[in-house]
Amino acid sequence: MKIIFLGLFILMCNTFVSAHADYKAVAVDDSVVAQFYHAENLEIDSAANPELYYKVYDWLGTRYKYAGRTKKGIDCSDFACMIYREVYCDTIGGNAPRLFTISTPIKKEELQEGDLIFFKIKNNRISHVGVYLGNDKFAHASLHAGVIISDLNETYYKKRFFSGGRINP
Repeated sequence: MKIIFLGLFILMCNTFVSAHADYKAVAVDDSVVAQFYHAENLEIDSAANPELYYKVYDWLGTRYKYAGRTKKGIDCSDFACMIYREVYCDTIGGNAPRLFTISTPIKKEELQEGDLIFFKIKNNRISHVGVYLGNDKFAHASLHAGVIISDLNETYYKKRFFSGGRINP
């Protein structure tokens, strides 16, 4: 009985690994990534750092988890910090208010790809952060939808936008 169970377990693991490997192959396919961003009205070809777009794409759909730091779940500040670590080789850390204090505040009109964007959502204090992608789009870990791309012109975000922030090298 134990041998049958062990055999089934190994078979299930191999099936999972194969399915996961196929998913990863699709996730890094340049044409799929390019099509996705084109649909979002963002052009990777004109990006200052295409790696930013590939990393964001790889995290899309990851569920929100407070204080999470993995593909099993991540929160907004850890998502921003992870992007900076993986794309810019810059180790930043802390929650959204702390990230604001270590960045140089910038106006919405001055935002550049890779800048942080801060929102006052709870109690009129900075409580959310995202990473600016260009064309008023930003990536963030949303409480209800996980890692997604949103538009600064959406009523919800437009009303709550506080400031941009640039991490200086």
